[in-house]
Amino acid sequence: MSGWVDSHCHAQFASRGADEAIARARAAGVSWVVCVGTDLASSEAAVQLASRCDDVYATVGLHPHDAARLDDEWAALTELARLPRVVAVGETGFDLHYEHSPRAQQEVAFRRQIQLAHDLDRALVIHSREAWDDTFRVLREEGVPAATVFHCFTGGPSEAALALGLGACISFSGIVSFPNAAEVRAGAAIVPADRLLVETDSPYLAPVPHRGRENEPAYLPVVGAALAAARAEPEAKVTAATAATAARVFRAIRGSSSR
Repeated sequence: MSGWVDSHCHAQFASRGADEAIARARAAGVSWVVCVGTDLASSEAAVQLASRCDDVYATVGLHPHDAARLDDEWAALTELARLPRVVAVGETGFDLHYEHSPRAQQEVAFRRQIQLAHDLDRALVIHSREAWDDTFRVLREEGVPAATVFHCFTGGPSEAALALGLGACISFSGIVSFPNAAEVRAGAAIVPADRLLVETDSPYLAPVPHRGRENEPAYLPVVGAALAAARAEPEAKVTAATAATAARVFRAIRGSSSR
């Protein structure tokens, strides 16, 4: 029986163990997950988890926070990205809220990872925080990979329309359940079903009513329920739509990969 697909989690960071987090997700009705790398070490851990679990796929990338590591880690990351259980490059993009790495270095790393996604025909997973103009500018200049995901979407209908206009898919996290996230819910309402994804971004951003706890993929049905409410659709419809989008974008089904 098909169920929810967590399009973006960091199960390798789970405090009680990655394998245990995946087991709890299975029990909660999650069919498969995409475990996302943010630097070389976490990308390696994501690949290792995917090699142990046939319902886990990996991404390889350098988060904007870690963009300053590009020169040191790029060669190893590119080799890792070629592995068969790796379905995407990223997460990558801009984070101008914290700017832990300088903006210029974030842009260089973002451009490099867009190019890698093109070269390897992998999906691209984008992190964009307080950086819509820069994100859209670089994507237009580099060319948008055929499968591109705006993860943990924090914009409203206007930003969603721009992302959709570039051909991207949009993934919604537990933020869609937050009381102060009316704009995010309004954005969720306009996304076509075949561009819609859902995620936990665990261990971050636990949904209501789990705020204050460590998030985990097992909470994905709670996020999905909030997304369905924002769209005024039955949960079963959103489950099926987001699972189909994930399978297409990441070219993956439980237990196998077309890579």
